Amino acid sequence: MKVKRALVSVSSKRDLEPFVRGLVESGVEVISTGGTARHLREAGLPITGISEVTGFPEIMDGRVKTLHPAIHGGILADRDRPSHMRAIAELGIKPIDLVVVNLYPFEEVTSQRGVQEADAIENIDIGGPCMVRAAAKNFAGVGIVTDPEDYDSVLAELKENSGKLSRKTRRHLAAKAFHHTAHYDSAIASWFGEQEEDFPANLMLDLVKLGDLRYGENPHQRAAWYSEVRPTGELAAALEQLHGQQLSFNNLLDLDSARRVLDEFAVPCCVIVKHNNPCGVAAAETTAAAYEKALACDPVSAFGGVIVVNRVVDEPLAHLLSTNFVEVLWAPGYADEAMEILTVKKDIRILTGQQNRDTCGGFDMKRVIGGMLVQDWDCELDQRENMQVITTRYPTETEWGDLLFAWRVAKHTKSNAIILVKDLMTVGVGAGQMSRVDSARLAVSRARFPLAGSAVASDAFFPFPDALEVAADAGATCVIHPGGSKRDDEALALAETRGMAMVVTGRRHFKH
Repeated sequence: MKVKRALVSVSSKRDLEPFVRGLVESGVEVISTGGTARHLREAGLPITGISEVTGFPEIMDGRVKTLHPAIHGGILADRDRPSHMRAIAELGIKPIDLVVVNLYPFEEVTSQRGVQEADAIENIDIGGPCMVRAAAKNFAGVGIVTDPEDYDSVLAELKENSGKLSRKTRRHLAAKAFHHTAHYDSAIASWFGEQEEDFPANLMLDLVKLGDLRYGENPHQRAAWYSEVRPTGELAAALEQLHGQQLSFNNLLDLDSARRVLDEFAVPCCVIVKHNNPCGVAAAETTAAAYEKALACDPVSAFGGVIVVNRVVDEPLAHLLSTNFVEVLWAPGYADEAMEILTVKKDIRILTGQQNRDTCGGFDMKRVIGGMLVQDWDCELDQRENMQVITTRYPTETEWGDLLFAWRVAKHTKSNAIILVKDLMTVGVGAGQMSRVDSARLAVSRARFPLAGSAVASDAFFPFPDALEVAADAGATCVIHPGGSKRDDEALALAETRGMAMVVTGRRHFKH
């Protein structure tokens, strides 16, 4: 299919001028609308205005300009049907061989704070989706370009093939075009639904495949990785792999858990995750010191774990990491000397990117048989000023630091969760037990350090004082939990008897 005539009408002008210039230099007549035509003419390009083609002015502030038989007849005419070609010839309609359209920025506008309904409505494109769908339907004779990322490849193919675009390319572009309009309609439908209720009657997802994974939770399970698309068009789950083997399902699942713990802290911090639970978390003056403290919590479990830090990996930290078996390492950056040390091991997966994530955006979703469970993310930071000390003794400032640290780690540990912390490092982690007292016993039994003076966090209230008693017997001197049990007075009485400081948050953090 030779491209002789193109229609260009875009909202985003990114990279448009060189693309259209290439079309013009290839002898293609370019038709354009409103602002797009002005932009191209200012660049010195010869453009045929849409009104010259339709014989009708653009009206209603541009709401009606391309909805005309002279446009849609030229796009939709089936080149292989003589009756179609006779019809447009009799009406004086010339075929349009290439349509270049991207749509009004509805998602960008509606994602802004305080946007007015009238502004949202004006950014619902009508003519654009009609042209995109028409061209995509008729891909046998028409090329449709909706993504500026395709400009270079389309132009290169036209130049290499004497102005022709292959059927394979046209079909690929048509598939992208239908996804473009489907995503657009989904965003609009979701916006209308969200105006009516917090959880809309219909929830639509748009996911873009990033790639195949090494395998799923087990080697016999196939797996792939998909990303949500942000209103800006950016992918929400972009990561950059700098070194190592192909990622697996479990690698990414554990990495997400580790990153969510890390997002709780602004000071230098290291998080080690194994089987979707933190097995070591610590803060210190340097990331190297934080790593040593985190590793010391449970070095056996940390073997083959996922490690994340919130500072650039320097040479001292790289030397420490190189002595351990690390499945995945994530950091916001790496010194050149550190990369030389780390890449000696071929298997370690070294990642960066995705540093500033919106962890509270959208919904937390979990698949169940036949459907989906949807909830808000548990991402709000519990503030000390909203917590209540209910014992006679108040925590010291050192104890407050350990209590808040333990509380943030407990939030990201599988329920039932009991976390023991001392000097801003986890010293005992009890996760995922059916009984809270068993989680407490596990946390104490796994501890490799004396627990005298430690802080204990429980992700939910103590239904009985037995779990707290296990921590107190081990040496814990302060405790933080949500409160709300019918037997809160029993736990409080135990704390008073043992001289412990007890803080109640009023907020539970189950993680299933």
